[in-house]
Amino acid sequence: MHVADAPLKLGKHTFRSRLFLGTGKYATPELMVKCLEASETECVTLAVRRVDLGDRSSANFVNHIDRERYTLLPNTAGCFTAEDAVRTARLAREALETDLVKLEVLADQRTLLPEPIETLKAAQTLVDEGFTVLCYTSDDPVMARRLANLGVASVMPAGSPIGSGQGVLNPNAIRIILEMVEVPVIVDAGVGTASDVALAMELGVDGVLLNTGVACAADPLRMAVAMKHACIAGRQAAFAGRIPKKLYANASSPTEGLIEPAERSAEL
Repeated sequence: MHVADAPLKLGKHTFRSRLFLGTGKYATPELMVKCLEASETECVTLAVRRVDLGDRSSANFVNHIDRERYTLLPNTAGCFTAEDAVRTARLAREALETDLVKLEVLADQRTLLPEPIETLKAAQTLVDEGFTVLCYTSDDPVMARRLANLGVASVMPAGSPIGSGQGVLNPNAIRIILEMVEVPVIVDAGVGTASDVALAMELGVDGVLLNTGVACAADPLRMAVAMKHACIAGRQAAFAGRIPKKLYANASSPTEGLIEPAERSAEL
C-alpha cells in the first residue's frame, strides 16, 4: 500500500477517511445524517457543552448519529479556561465512553481564536489523564511544537478563524508546522469550499476538519460530496508531486523531428 493510501492513526483509533465533519448548524438532524453519509467521513465532532447527553429523544441530534458507523469526537467548544475544558472533557469521557477529545480553549467570543496559555495547561492535564487529545491551535509553528512535545495525538492549526470561510490564509505556516512536529496535522476551521480542502491536503497535512462549509452551504449535501472528493484529490496530489512553477512557458510537445518549414522565395 502506498503511503498516500494508508489509514490515519490517532492514538488507538484508525480512520480511512481523512475528512472530519462537525455536527452543528444543520437545518435538520436528517440533513446532517445525509451529509455525513455523503462525505464518507468516519469521525464526527460533537460540542459537549451545547448538547444534553442525557436526552435520548429524537429531538436530540446526537441520537441520530450511528455509533457503529461513526467515531464520536467530543470537543470542548465554548470553553475559555483550562479548568472548564478539562471538566468538559471528563464529562464527555464518562458520558460517551471515549478517550478521544478535541481540545478547544478559546480566547474570546468575537474571534474564537485559541488561548495559548490555557490551551497548554489543559493539554498537559488531559494527556496526563490518558486522553487522546486532538488540539485546536493557531497556525503558530512554535505553539504546535510545544503541544506535540506535551504528547497530544494531533495538532489542529486553524486555516482561518472558525466559520469565516477564508480557507488556509497562511500556507507557509502550515508547511513549517509539518516540518516541526512528528504527530498528525489536521487543518481545522475556516474551510469554506472544496478548493480549501484540496489546498490544505496538497500542503501535506494529514486531514481536514470542517463544519460550517458543509452545513451552511446553499446545497449542503452536494457540498459534502465535493469536500469528500477534494480531500481525496488533495491527498493524492500531495504524494504525486506537482511540477515546479516556472516564469516562462515550457512546450509539452517534443521539439525533435519537427517538419522543416518550406523554403520560400525571397521575393515573396
